[in-house]
Amino acid sequence: MKILVTGATGKVGSRLVPRLIAKGYDVRVLVRDAAKAPANAEVYVGDLFDPTTLPAAVAGVDAVVHLAALFRTMDNDSIVKTNHDGTMALADAAVAAGVKRFVFTSTSNVYSPGCGHPAKEGDVVNPNDPRAYSSSKIAAEQELLKKDLDVRILRLAFVYGDEDPHIEEILPLLKKWNRHPGWRMQMVHHLDVMQGIQLLLQTDGLNGQIYNIADDAPISLYELAEAFGQANDIFGTQQGPLADPFEGIMDLAKIRKIGYRPLVSSYYVAHDLDSL
Repeated sequence: MKILVTGATGKVGSRLVPRLIAKGYDVRVLVRDAAKAPANAEVYVGDLFDPTTLPAAVAGVDAVVHLAALFRTMDNDSIVKTNHDGTMALADAAVAAGVKRFVFTSTSNVYSPGCGHPAKEGDVVNPNDPRAYSSSKIAAEQELLKKDLDVRILRLAFVYGDEDPHIEEILPLLKKWNRHPGWRMQMVHHLDVMQGIQLLLQTDGLNGQIYNIADDAPISLYELAEAFGQANDIFGTQQGPLADPFEGIMDLAKIRKIGYRPLVSSYYVAHDLDSL
């Protein structure tokens, strides 16, 4: 199977592409800077912001894995331009090229608090969410599902592992977020991102389906901060009950039905495997 991967130089893509190649996939990457492209992939220089570069990028591929996204910036216009407009331009090019399969990575952030249970794929999401990242991903999901294209959507939990600095990068933000130390964060290791994407690439009959993906054991913010020796500095002596114990937690029953079993079931397993 020949695959086009976007976002190949990012945290997820730079770890996913070598694994796809190791599994025998013929991988092409769409990058703005060829010098930063992963090794052993076919390199196509183009840009989601320039739709004229996309037809050649998707020509001759069997599937697209669309990882490219913009996050954690105050430039909301660029977030929407990347996550929504760029996605639509790529999808239109894929339709025109007759691409058979389109895997879109979305986010657990599409879910609003207050579900009263771990969030399921069919729960209502808010396309008018004031958070540009969430609303841009929701809008992209909804429009993709209307395309004449075999679309599969994977809503990722917080991705970590493989020397990804993602956890260290959010620790300074925890004070600003003023989250309860007992708030649980659901995470997914890069190994399991690969597993989920491969399932969506290889499994027939998933057109139009959305899947949550995460590990089996969410970790509290206190535990995560404590693992880096920062819990007391970040949380101090904050007390009181946790208002919404299900906020940020996803139900994994649907993806388990197509064979998903986390290879790294928790942060602590990743630690013990020396895979952080």
